[in-house]
Amino acid sequence: MKPASRTALAFGVSGQDGAYLAKLLIDQGYEVHGTSRDADGSSFSGLRALGILDQVRLHSATLSEFRSVAQTVQNVRPSEIFNLAAQSSVGLSFQQPVETIDSIMHGTINILEAIRFLGLETRFYSASSSECFGNTEVPANERTPFHPRSPYAVGKAASFWAVANYREAYDLFACSGLLFNHESPLRPTRYVTQKIIQGAADIAERRTDTLTLGALDLTRDWGWAPDYVDAMARMLKQDTPEDFVIATGVAYKLQDFVDTAFRCFGLDWTKHVESDSAFMRPSDISRSVGDPSKAKRLLGWAATTKMPDLVDKLVEAELIRRSLQIR
Repeated sequence: MKPASRTALAFGVSGQDGAYLAKLLIDQGYEVHGTSRDADGSSFSGLRALGILDQVRLHSATLSEFRSVAQTVQNVRPSEIFNLAAQSSVGLSFQQPVETIDSIMHGTINILEAIRFLGLETRFYSASSSECFGNTEVPANERTPFHPRSPYAVGKAASFWAVANYREAYDLFACSGLLFNHESPLRPTRYVTQKIIQGAADIAERRTDTLTLGALDLTRDWGWAPDYVDAMARMLKQDTPEDFVIATGVAYKLQDFVDTAFRCFGLDWTKHVESDSAFMRPSDISRSVGDPSKAKRLLGWAATTKMPDLVDKLVEAELIRRSLQIR
């Protein structure tokens, strides 16, 4: 069955990546549909912030229920589907392992089954994660073995192989993006990058004097979220479906991120930041960095923003947000 031309359906459009992806696709001339569990009750703050809420056709869909997924896919008949939904906090996954793995795994398989069952020639992108690799002493590429170190990563790894299985067994155009950390002002406060930016701003305004974090010696490959959704869109425009690592290729310690953020406010982080084991995970990744050379070679994609510039953007957005609150 031929799908509607240049129509995209994003499961999980209410999140950071969903909002930026929706904007990118709208700018490219797509008719964009998006889902959340309760379209009437969701705030869609990301879509509002980007000024595109009225340009996205919204649907309620529960990814754990096949009928709900299949009905949405059948009604929209998209040419492209993006799976960006599921519980996305690594830390929370240790507290809710069953719910996390279930939301990631079942959602992915239900979308794949819906495409297969309905016989749609729809291209499918699934959001996998750098967490699948675990520690990466050398930058991870598409051939690096998986070693997941959290329930979230276990779910993402299983989902990755489900996509590969459906691609091989049923000849679906289905691929996964192994995305390393990517941030933006749309990130919720529970993410450490936003916690750092807002904490530094609060200290600069003398609302508090201390910011408490977990381990500071962790190393991460941080990128800019709008760059990463561009890579997602490019994956579905290839002649054949392939999986890609999406990263900047450059790693920094969390301490460096903290230092850069505090310097933006004229602060010495060592006088204000404390480390508390209560914020550390049962098992964590000490070093995470990716090798995006395949994406550069085949997609023509490269990250535009490395960590120092990323921090500048996050700080600028936070200052604007606070100035608007004062008004």
